Amino acid sequence: MKPEERARQQIDDLLQQAGWAVQDRERINLGARRGVAIREFNMATGTADYLLMVDREAIGPIEAKKVGQTLTGVEEQNTKYRTGASVGLPTARLPLPFAYETTGIETRFTSYLDPEPRSRPVFAFHRPETLAEWLAQSPESVPNDQNDTLRSRLCHLPPLPRAGLRDCQVEAITNLERSFAENRPRALVQMATGSGKTYTAVSSIYRLIKFAGARRVLFLVDRSNLARQTLKEFEQFVTPDDGRKFTELYNVQHLQRNSIDPVARVCITTIQRLYSILSGESELDSSVEELSLFDLDNALANQPPREVRYNPSVPIETFDIIITDECHRSIYHLWRGVLEYFDAFIVGLTATPGKQTFGFFNRNLVMEYGHDRAVADGVNVDYQVYRIRTEITEKGSSVEHDYYVDKRDRQTRARRWERLDEDLTYGANQLDRDVVAPDQIRTVIRAFHDALFTDLFPGRTEVPKTLIFAKDDSHADDIVEILREEFARGNEFAQKITYKTTGSRPEQLIQDFRNSYYPRIAVTVDMISTGTDIKPLEVLLFMRSVKSQGFFEQMKGRGTRTISDTEFPPGAQSLTAPEEAARLGSSGSLRPKHPFYTGRTPGSACLSSHTCRSRCHRRGR
Repeated sequence: MKPEERARQQIDDLLQQAGWAVQDRERINLGARRGVAIREFNMATGTADYLLMVDREAIGPIEAKKVGQTLTGVEEQNTKYRTGASVGLPTARLPLPFAYETTGIETRFTSYLDPEPRSRPVFAFHRPETLAEWLAQSPESVPNDQNDTLRSRLCHLPPLPRAGLRDCQVEAITNLERSFAENRPRALVQMATGSGKTYTAVSSIYRLIKFAGARRVLFLVDRSNLARQTLKEFEQFVTPDDGRKFTELYNVQHLQRNSIDPVARVCITTIQRLYSILSGESELDSSVEELSLFDLDNALANQPPREVRYNPSVPIETFDIIITDECHRSIYHLWRGVLEYFDAFIVGLTATPGKQTFGFFNRNLVMEYGHDRAVADGVNVDYQVYRIRTEITEKGSSVEHDYYVDKRDRQTRARRWERLDEDLTYGANQLDRDVVAPDQIRTVIRAFHDALFTDLFPGRTEVPKTLIFAKDDSHADDIVEILREEFARGNEFAQKITYKTTGSRPEQLIQDFRNSYYPRIAVTVDMISTGTDIKPLEVLLFMRSVKSQGFFEQMKGRGTRTISDTEFPPGAQSLTAPEEAARLGSSGSLRPKHPFYTGRTPGSACLSSHTCRSRCHRRGR
């Protein structure tokens, strides 16, 4: 089969999957479907490879080329077909309003209904119903810059009300809307963790739906508990002009099954579930969405990009806008095809963009609001670093032969004593994974305990809300047990919050940690590492290394949020002198602002027992 024939076969298949009846010019039946694609149609200016008809009227040509041929140079050829309708051909209007150039592998599309028509890459063809809808939004007598299409309405959004928004949020939304008006397909919003990225996004989405006519918005998050948290943001959002809640006006769906609600205006999900839906899977194991992609960094590094195929039940026009909120960088290479499947604007929200992220968003950084600026504005609190070093942590250790050691089964955690036949030497990277040294954990926890009311929070008597990052679930278990012993407190004082915690939903445990007096210390692996908002946090203790700077910055952000005076109970005292807290090892953040505190401080503290390989301020002890 010749390359041109193979391309035509692929094009025919894509058209049929998108709902078009593909016909030869000798056997035309315009009543076969609402949309008909006629092969080799003679126009006054030449023969179009395909002519698209909707509701028995011509709407645009398709110019087909062999695989590998570039397409922007073909646009002029299509222009001749658009303006050269043959005598007697019924047309929606002249020139014809749409045009495609395609090889069957690569496709470009231009809507000449846009204020500034510009071709764009699309994964496949739009459905006939979609093109008919766009035509209806643009009466022939109305100029393109005043019609009701999405790109036209994006140019005429009303002024943004500032009430209830921080200055940085106003700036972000204003700049993003300017990017939309310029028809830039991708935009990146960089805002420091804790500065209100999600609220900014919800405010923007409300305007896009109400004033720009966006049909459906996709909101992508890293894992399912962040999806539930995002849903609450929409449920609690009070619209500035109407006064009602967002969800009272528009349907918001948290995708927990592989089915998109046709009436949902906002869909919240993970990239894993979205890929599962596009792949045609009936269901996805929900546990897949519980894990953060940040903690699968090594496993994802060498995986090939996910292959995406057209799914007729999820056409490319399903979403007008896609928001990615602090998603793992793999979304821009491993899952890139999932994002590029949709003919949609893509907006990235992040605190720590990397080079790959900048590249994916065409270096269109519409907002840059870093941690230093957020601290200066009073949006975030700053942090200091306090470091605890142990020799085993940094160098590893060894156990001489003939000593008895306690061996623990990885799956069952059953223990048995065995005598070593030869010396056991282990490195720092094996600690708490292949080898557990309880005394090393105890040394770190005891140092934290001894420094808490002297170096870190002099004058305090209550243990501040503290979050400890462990290496894995087993390590978290060991830490919790030693915490309770060293602080001489009960079960409620220190609790583990991981995906393997049973008895209470993880969200309930996080809510208790956020709003209740107990637990004072929570130990997690990755569940609270990104996105989760726990304002009362004052201490982050890193008992694990973090190799990704972006991930580290997000983890650190768990403790940089401010808390308002209204969130303190009556009688809570403010200390007159700043309390500078610091940190045990890597870097992290923290701050003082819990309703049960007797004092609060403008600073934040970071605690870690490991050297974080990310850039951070360190103070050795």
